[in-house]
Amino acid sequence: MHPGCTLEQVYLYREAIDFRKAIDGLSVLVEQELGLNPFAIALYVFTNRQHNKIKALYWHRNGFCLWQKRLEADKFAWPRDEQEATRVISLQEFGWLLEGFDLWRNKLHKTLDFASVS
Repeated sequence: MHPGCTLEQVYLYREAIDFRKAIDGLSVLVEQELGLNPFAIALYVFTNRQHNKIKALYWHRNGFCLWQKRLEADKFAWPRDEQEATRVISLQEFGWLLEGFDLWRNKLHKTLDFASVS
């Protein structure tokens, strides 16, 4: 996230999204489908069907920020078997999720060491 940005909550959207959605589409989803305030001091996190990509949306002072992470191997752990549209986690738990920790099964991603992208 942006240096100096403070976030109070992290919302994981449980359903997979169309990854062609960008800031406008995701902010509308947060506001209209989830009934949440996209301008809140919160991070809204989305995944694709394969769970190998995530997008994170948040408001910082005067505009939206959107970033994406793609795994080259493995998948992000994602909440399942829940009734709510979102799962609220802490910022620390989100960091663990990015590092590969499965918050629901206690399992890490394998560390990969590549020498080249092609």
